[in-house]
Amino acid sequence: MRRTYRAAVVAALLAGCSVHAPPSRASAPPAPQRARVVALVPSFADDLYAFGAGSQLVGVSAYTDAPGTASLPRVADAGSVDAEAIVALRPALVVGIPAQARYVEPLRAAGIRVVLLPDDTFAQIFTNLQALGDLTGRAHAAAALAANLHAQTERLVRRASRFTYRPSVFVVLGSAPIWTAGSGSYIATLIGLAGGRNAAADLRAPYGQYSAEALLRDRPDVLVTDPASNLRAVLDREPWRSLPAVRLRHVYVVDPDTLERPGPSYNEGLRWLVERLSDAQPRASR
Repeated sequence: MRRTYRAAVVAALLAGCSVHAPPSRASAPPAPQRARVVALVPSFADDLYAFGAGSQLVGVSAYTDAPGTASLPRVADAGSVDAEAIVALRPALVVGIPAQARYVEPLRAAGIRVVLLPDDTFAQIFTNLQALGDLTGRAHAAAALAANLHAQTERLVRRASRFTYRPSVFVVLGSAPIWTAGSGSYIATLIGLAGGRNAAADLRAPYGQYSAEALLRDRPDVLVTDPASNLRAVLDREPWRSLPAVRLRHVYVVDPDTLERPGPSYNEGLRWLVERLSDAQPRASR
């Protein structure tokens, strides 16, 4: 299975490629509804298609798989932006994330409007929908989509609220070294909504490296792993083999697009988590 953009971003962080910068504000007048747009991360392309602005996309990033994007130029990945190719597309707007700040400076110099929106937290799914709706002149459609997503989430949370036990969950984004989702990540919020507890809650950053000693201390009930982490190959080694999750066979491989992409399909990831945490409930309570 291919790696998704989120997994590739983690790889870039491991290589020291991440750049943090304050997000650009999306308070300027919206672009016309036919304005050409480039999305530098897959989730923003998903957002635009979800509220009806997909036809405005003229360029997208690696791993973008939203309907209708197969023929669009791939002009960015986790560690680069092809500024020359983007300028040739003549977009009115380029949207990306703060980690891409240094890569988009040539676009700003060329007079192209660039808006960078952080996408680490659950709340930012909705603020980004609002910002993208405002930017493309489709605020009402974006608001309607957000309301629908909230309604779906409420139904799933009601299901999870019936659990008698809140399993601790450790998300394995990398196994050597160990990388995971911290308390500042949107994945941690999904775990809580699904009736679980993030075992790496002491990691305040959205994503980061985690020690084997801390993992042994946490003793998670459930491991959720990205296929790119290669966890299956090391489960018979420490610290993994000593974990309750491994002994109880509560080790689940998730399609990264389902859980790791903070966009309008996040409820699919939430539903997947609810089902797995249901399996981790004590037998008498199922």
